[in-house]
Amino acid sequence: MRKLTEKKLLIATHNKGKLDEMRAMFAPHGIEVTSAGELGLAEPVETEDNFVGNARIKARAAMEATGLPVLADDSGITIDGLGGAPGVYTADWAETPNGRDFDLAMTRAWTELEALNAPEPRTAQFRATLLLLWPDGHEEIFEGVAPGHLVWPTRGAHGHGYDPMFIPDGQDRTFAEMTAEEKNQISHRADAFRKLEAVLA
Repeated sequence: MRKLTEKKLLIATHNKGKLDEMRAMFAPHGIEVTSAGELGLAEPVETEDNFVGNARIKARAAMEATGLPVLADDSGITIDGLGGAPGVYTADWAETPNGRDFDLAMTRAWTELEALNAPEPRTAQFRATLLLLWPDGHEEIFEGVAPGHLVWPTRGAHGHGYDPMFIPDGQDRTFAEMTAEEKNQISHRADAFRKLEAVLA
């Protein structure tokens, strides 16, 4: 496993929520983080049907544009009662002509579960794939998961995405009812990041 010795890292995201989480995670390691969004890079089209493939597309596009080592994240929620959907299409479910609307996405997920009369608890998993890519093409992959279940109506005003409907195992609050610090201890991204920390010099 290759060690990351560079002190500047590009995060291949345009999602401020993800960037804030990453920035907080890398800060104790003395690594300066910037993002594709902050640099005004174009968002590549994600054409793969799996998290690793889409993370690789984002990482390569950002690395080729900047020459920096890049960390790309592809993540989503898999809902057991929907056969693992939305999965890699987690963000797509929120797309509207006016941008992303995750209230719409969460409503769709719950409505489909209701239509199927899916049994309680309605289990789901947040999944994160982190792909670290060096300018020479070497990559390391780290995967994390946060199991839990869904609730309705949604609860909480923090977090992003589907956080307001997701209660992680062992908790009685949704991710959106937790502080960022609390969520970052137990999230899918935190699970993947703990594995990534093994490569930080």
